[in-house]
Amino acid sequence: MNKQALAGVLEPVVSALNLEIDRLEVRKAGKRQLVQVFLDGDGEDGHGPSLDDIAEATRAISRALDESDVAGNAPYTLEVSTRGVNRALTEPKHFRRNTGRLVEVSMPQGAVTGRILSAGDELLLDVDGKEQALAWPDVAKAYVQVEFRE
Repeated sequence: MNKQALAGVLEPVVSALNLEIDRLEVRKAGKRQLVQVFLDGDGEDGHGPSLDDIAEATRAISRALDESDVAGNAPYTLEVSTRGVNRALTEPKHFRRNTGRLVEVSMPQGAVTGRILSAGDELLLDVDGKEQALAWPDVAKAYVQVEFRE
């Protein structure tokens, strides 16, 4: 399955749902191909797509694949999910969609861990109760820190 042709079929479908394709992967899985579509977007609350958004997108993507000839006659398995918490935050929109979450930010001068307060002209973190502003050029990447609450 041609990844570019697949993206050409799926991008308008996903865009119509106010989502975006974060990553698209196609690989062999036995006699089938595994088509993985990772989605992102602002969602209703501005914090990424909900499970309902992903379910609706899965139905729309499945329909689009059935109606196109991009898969040919080859059998495939479709998986649709969010970009996931373990993916690096690399763009301001990723940070904005994770406002309120604890992140570890890598910078040339080292790493800092804090809670995202805002992501506008700069990244604003709460680091141990103090606001710390980071310029976007100084932010290499960041990862959401999984928190367990009682």
